[in-house]
Amino acid sequence: MVLGQAVNMSLMDISKIFSLLQPKEEDEDNEQCQALINAVSSDNVTLLSELLPQESYRRSINARSGWGVPVTPLRSAAALGHLRCLELLLEHGAEIDSLDVKAQTPLFTAVSGKHLDCVVALLKAGADPNGSQYNNCSPVLTAAREGDLQVLRELLRFGAEVDAKTKVPEWASSATACRGPLYISAVYGHLDCFKLLLLHGANPNYNCTDETLLARIKQPKTVLEVCLRYGCGVEYIQLLVDFGADVFLPTLIIDKTTKQKEALVLLLKERVCPKTLMSQTRLAIRRHLPFANKEPVIDCLDVPLILRNYLKHETSEHI
Repeated sequence: MVLGQAVNMSLMDISKIFSLLQPKEEDEDNEQCQALINAVSSDNVTLLSELLPQESYRRSINARSGWGVPVTPLRSAAALGHLRCLELLLEHGAEIDSLDVKAQTPLFTAVSGKHLDCVVALLKAGADPNGSQYNNCSPVLTAAREGDLQVLRELLRFGAEVDAKTKVPEWASSATACRGPLYISAVYGHLDCFKLLLLHGANPNYNCTDETLLARIKQPKTVLEVCLRYGCGVEYIQLLVDFGADVFLPTLIIDKTTKQKEALVLLLKERVCPKTLMSQTRLAIRRHLPFANKEPVIDCLDVPLILRNYLKHETSEHI
């Protein structure tokens, strides 16, 4: 009997959830919005260009339609990667950072779909490269996880936060909330993304600084500690060292769970041997450059090309 009541309650709750996801009555009558979305879905640029100049359709350009997760025409174009439709919608006044029920912006869906051309178009039109503050994730975190180097480069070029953090409620806070794009790109094995983040100013000693989280986490780990612990490879350790990570910060526990002996040897060597003057000079110069867009600034420096390349970590110290 009790089990039957539990099942009935569960079915009732599910019905309520699905009823919330269904379109509202006023949305069901919005034929103009649905017509726009249909044109976008079929990538029918000709039809869309005929509809948008009409006032009734233009009024519906930011409306949401569809069962389950109602979306705007722009969000649909971004998710599908239909660039010309997306550009037409922007030309006719589509709201660029409109949110769906999951607090995802069109840019976020374009990044998730790996639609580089749509990502660039949205960023050039003024989309927030950090996505929505109400979404637990961000475009940069998504690109770092997926290893999408080109998308990540564009996001950072347009000013996305390089040390973006996941946004979780206090009750769900854990060590995972301390992990930014640099950590994510390492554990997923995306070395190119890892280096790109460092080149754009990611903190090589990245760690949690949020007092609320620190009160709940006994031993938050730096990126260097995590890379050592989970065997991310000596290349990651070398990059962190080159970009100024504090080699004395991690508490080294050498036991059978340490997966990368070569990386550990490198770190111990760095603790014994001080950095060269050239390495220290590079770090000092990069710290004084603007936080974003370091490479264009370096290219304008009146120094030999080989030194500019060294500042961009494209040349070794042995020059």
